[in-house]
Parts: sequence; structure tokens; C-alpha cells
Amino acid sequence: MKLLFSALLKFFCGLLMVGVLIFLPAGTLQFAKGWLLMGLLFGPMLAAGFIMFFKSPDFLKKRLDAKEKQAAQKGVLALSGLMFVAGFVVAGLDFRFGWSRMPLWVTVTASVLFLASYGLYAEVMRENAYLSRTIRVEEGQKVVDTGIYGIVRHPMYSATIVLFLMIPLVLGSWYALIAFAFYPAIIVIRLKDEEALLTRELTGYAEYQNKVRYRLLPFLW
Repeated sequence: MKLLFSALLKFFCGLLMVGVLIFLPAGTLQFAKGWLLMGLLFGPMLAAGFIMFFKSPDFLKKRLDAKEKQAAQKGVLALSGLMFVAGFVVAGLDFRFGWSRMPLWVTVTASVLFLASYGLYAEVMRENAYLSRTIRVEEGQKVVDTGIYGIVRHPMYSATIVLFLMIPLVLGSWYALIAFAFYPAIIVIRLKDEEALLTRELTGYAEYQNKVRYRLLPFLW
């Protein structure tokens, strides 16, 4: 029950925070694309949370732990938080003052890609039982090199890049896209620091890097 309470508390705090950041700058609750994003973002998140709670509570507990111990990663999280605040606030202001004119098909396509990236994220969590929100090496951890991990070394980050770049398009704001465009660079900083730690502390990771050359995008990087 303590785990369930903690998970639901974090879920509703996140829901409230994102809602305030979107609808307060918009000056109204009548922001249809804002509600669309809220549904796309928090609907699957709630469903995934309950699935983890009933099938793998230990994994859910690990996913709820977002306290980074490394200074570099704390800086990355701070940059990410700043980006999210700026992006959501700009999207709300964009709706209020009508800065952007985005075709409906862009929002529809972005919504489909958003859900597809959520699906990829779910598959990554299914394949990698060691996946956590903080960078660390667990006792007995082994290198996962099958499935998606046989194509790119960091499929979770690949999924989140698509996911977060679709957010401003779902919200219908070209200006918010400017803020979210910094996310891939933030991920690269996090990824390089993570790979340095894994190479030092995770047996077999150096060999895995030689086996799977691409970090995020097949045939590119």
C-alpha cells in the first residue's frame, strides 16, 4: 500500500504540475490540444503504473526513484526540468495569443508518433529489467544485448527523444518546439556520462559497445 500511495501521489502531482504549466499560461481550460496531450501523456502512464504494480512491484519501486547521486546527472535533470517548464509555458501562451498556425494533420501525426514512442518505451522496459530512472549499476547486473538493444545501445533515450519532440506539435505550438529542441542535446550529455560509468563498472559493456555501434539512431549515431 505504501508503494501504491507513493506511485499515485507522484502521478497526481505530475498531472497537476503539467496541467498548471499548460492551462495557466493559456488563460483558460478550453484548450483542446492541452487536454489531448494530458490524455496521451498520463493515460498510458497510469495504465503502465498499475501493470507494474501488480506484475513487478520491485520494478515500479525502482522507476519511482529519480534521485541522481552524480553531480553531472543532477545538472542534466535541472536542464531537463527547465526545458519542460519553458516548453509548456510557451505552448500555453502560444494558444492564448495565437502565435502559431499549425495544420491539424501535424497534430494528428504527432499524436500517433507520441503513442508509438510510448509503445517503444514499454518494449524497452519489458526487455531490460535493470532499467531505472537514475544512472547506476546494480549488483549482479548483466548487459542486455538482445531485441532492440541489439540495434541501438540506448533505445529508451531514442523513444523519449521522439516522445518529447512530439509534445509541442501535439499542443500545436511551433514556438514551444524551440524549447523542446534542446532535449536531444541534453540526452547526449546524459548518455555519454552514463556510458563512461557503464564501461568502468559493468562487466562486458565495453565489448557490447564494439558489438552494437549505434547509440541512438541506427546507421547514424
